[in-house]
Amino acid sequence: MAFSKKMENHAHAVALHFFAANYCRPHMTLTKARGGVHTSPAMAAGLTDHIWKIEDLVAMMDGSVKVG
Repeated sequence: MAFSKKMENHAHAVALHFFAANYCRPHMTLTKARGGVHTSPAMAAGLTDHIWKIEDLVAMMDGSVKVG
């Protein structure tokens, strides 16, 4: 992980970490609960229907993908 003296950069890094943890990473307890279907916390909450790839996040950030 990188270090920055600017609080704004730190806030962005934390937001990216939380996004990746909730949208891009399947969690084993959720996967077991759904009978082996890889499930992220965002899927369990009904916010998305698939596990995101980091490439999806990057595409969304550079403006090439519309959200919503």
